[in-house]
Amino acid sequence: MPRAKLAVHLPEGIWIHGISTANPDVTFRVSSVMLGSNSATGIVELTTSNPVPILAAIDDRADVEKLELLWKHDEMVILQVETTDPSLLTPMQRAGVPIRTPFEVEDGTVRWELTTSSDRLSALNTALEKNGIQYNLEYVHELESGRARRLLTDRQLEVFLTAMELGYYDVPRGATLTEVASTLDVTKSTCSDVLHRAESAVARWFAEECVD
Repeated sequence: MPRAKLAVHLPEGIWIHGISTANPDVTFRVSSVMLGSNSATGIVELTTSNPVPILAAIDDRADVEKLELLWKHDEMVILQVETTDPSLLTPMQRAGVPIRTPFEVEDGTVRWELTTSSDRLSALNTALEKNGIQYNLEYVHELESGRARRLLTDRQLEVFLTAMELGYYDVPRGATLTEVASTLDVTKSTCSDVLHRAESAVARWFAEECVD
């Protein structure tokens, strides 16, 4: 099962291309999106010292049906934008690839991280090409099923899962290290050592998976 990262060059006709290229120093962060049959609605976050020209430019776009200012504090602005041109997102829908949020748009380019099957990734490639949308495939990583579980010994997994169930990793903590050790009927130092080894293995695996 591949995990891929695509840098998609936005079609010039859609609103976010024109707005982002006119403001190349501003990052447009799409925190959620809803795709309709002939429309798309997204929650867009941006940080700028002067949002008024950007809001005016978005509102002036012919393909923007509705613009709402949801929140503003200092330089942070959150917008809801409804567009009548969902052509950027329809290839994802046709290929059956879920849209992972948040994603960011900068200077006419959006970067998507996808986790899907090889067949659906191939279908997305076909759909993007059919729509005339250019992109660069930045990487494809193959995720090995069950690899995370095999990182830990049976004992490490038992201790780690017990700590999780008791709330040791909750914020605030639902259990102390002493309570975890008592549940497992081991000394506190032994419990700490096993947990530390398990946490180290999981942290290293996670860091490797996050490296592009």
